[in-house]
Amino acid sequence: MSGPNEQLRNRRRARLARARVYLATDAKPPGRTLEELLTAALEGGVDIVQLRDRAAAEPELHAAGELFRTLSDRHDALFVVNDRPDLALACGADGVHVGQADQAVAEVRAEVGDDVLIGLSTHSAEQFDAGLDSSADYLSAGPVHATPTKPGRPAVGLGLIRHAAAVASKPWFAIGGLDRASAGAVFAAGAERIVVVRAIRDVDDPRAAAAGLRALAEEGVAVGAE
Repeated sequence: MSGPNEQLRNRRRARLARARVYLATDAKPPGRTLEELLTAALEGGVDIVQLRDRAAAEPELHAAGELFRTLSDRHDALFVVNDRPDLALACGADGVHVGQADQAVAEVRAEVGDDVLIGLSTHSAEQFDAGLDSSADYLSAGPVHATPTKPGRPAVGLGLIRHAAAVASKPWFAIGGLDRASAGAVFAAGAERIVVVRAIRDVDDPRAAAAGLRALAEEGVAVGAE
């Protein structure tokens, strides 16, 4: 019989495997409250929400984390914290996401244990392949297009997406300047999952935007399965 930790770990990994749309946002999104944004996005079909904010003070981050946790539970979604294993543990997050310049995946795994999901950003075929060999649970590949949310990071185009689709042995997400108009190309290149920021956070109707991206993702996966 499996224990509670194993059940939690399995539930998180099963939810990750089903994920299609992943939203990253800061603690103070423009134009609406964090609760309004997250509720709309989750109702629209977002599977994973990430708290990514390097400017907010600690009390604000912890308050935001509590809201992320509550709403994620309400909508059977996963909650991830960017960069901060300590904050992820303090907020009871399902996962922590790190970049190439952050703590090594092995160090993060030693800190958070086996039950917390770890995501890793990759920007080249070599980094993606190394991520597959790490203990990361999922990878992101990009940025497909240049984006102001990652200033100075050059676009990698669709070549990395095609490579990831050909070699991936764990869940992965295309990322970087994606929206309803541009996401179709990444699904055609073999992606099954996407990460977005502005395409949901900054639009007039985030619920409709999330639903549109979700439908596009499901359509792309269905076409790829044929």
